[in-house]
Formats: sequence, C-alpha cells, structure tokens
Amino acid sequence: MNRCPWTGTDELYVRYHDEEWGTPVHDDRKHFEFLVLESAQAGLSWSTILKKRDNYRRAYDYFDAGRVAEYDEKKVEHLLLDEGIVRNRRKIASSINNAGCFLAIQRDYGSFDSYIWGFVDHSPVVNRWKHMSEIPAKTPLSDRISMELKGKGFTFIGSTIIYAHLQAIGIVNDHLVTCFRYEQLCASY
Repeated sequence: MNRCPWTGTDELYVRYHDEEWGTPVHDDRKHFEFLVLESAQAGLSWSTILKKRDNYRRAYDYFDAGRVAEYDEKKVEHLLLDEGIVRNRRKIASSINNAGCFLAIQRDYGSFDSYIWGFVDHSPVVNRWKHMSEIPAKTPLSDRISMELKGKGFTFIGSTIIYAHLQAIGIVNDHLVTCFRYEQLCASY
C-alpha cells in the first residue's frame, strides 16, 4: 500500500495518516484541538505532539474551548508542571487566548467550521503533488486566513501553522497522488 513517505514506519504516524490527516473535519471541538496542537508543535516535530495528544486532551478538558477560555493563572501554573504536554508559557497563554477568540468566531459565524470552510466555499482544495518537495509550508490561502485570525485576536497562529491546520482538517488534500488516501478522499467529496 502506497502512503505519503513522511509517515515512515512509526505506528502512531501511520495510523494518523491513514485515518485522520486530510479527512474533512466539521466538528468545532476537533478544529480547536488541531489549532492547539499545531500551535504547540511550532519548533517541534509532529511526532512529539502526537505522542502527547492524549495528555493534551486530559490537560485541556478534552478541548472544550469554553472551559479553556476560562483558565486562570493557577491553571497556567498547573499546566506548566504537566510533563505530558509542551510546557511553554507563551504557547499555553496563546491557547487560552485563542479559546476566547474561537468562541467569538462561533458566536459571529454560527460555528468555527462554517467560518474556516467558508474560505474555500466549503469545497476542499485538491492538489496533485507527485513529490514531497512540491508541498508548500504555506500558501496565499494560509497567509490570508492567518492574517484574518490575527486580526480577530488570535496569537501564535502564523501561516505555516494555519497551512498545517488546513492539511489536517481536509480543507487541503496534500496527500501525494500515489498515496492510497488521495483517491479515497477524492472519492468522498
């Protein structure tokens, strides 16, 4: 079975690739989860974050944005002591700030899902990459979304983080054309 080569042989990575990455997401809790995890990943490997994912779910109240938005300094100090997550004060503070911004988007647009998918008229962008070297780290679309989110108060949400989010939630299909998931996903649209 042909897969995107970035999966390697790590079972966690392979399962993430085969079952999740690039699959269209329409669940706000899952959107918030990916935004938190992708911001936490900045400067680290995605493998590191995947290994900590269950710890993040526990530490972040299963990515309930309403609860995260209410975290206070005591909770921040508690998170800084949690060895199961990335203990970076700026990333933790950003996730709390972004939870409040996420809730504002839900109020203004009905859901974060409606907002984020609106950038592509609710249809995935299907690329036709043959080689990993062709896949960009960011695009004009991710630049635009990043700038808009920053304008809405989000932090730690640059274009590269947003592009990773778009790939993860299936707004962008960046599986290589030789990967079995490419055709599976295309057939599901």
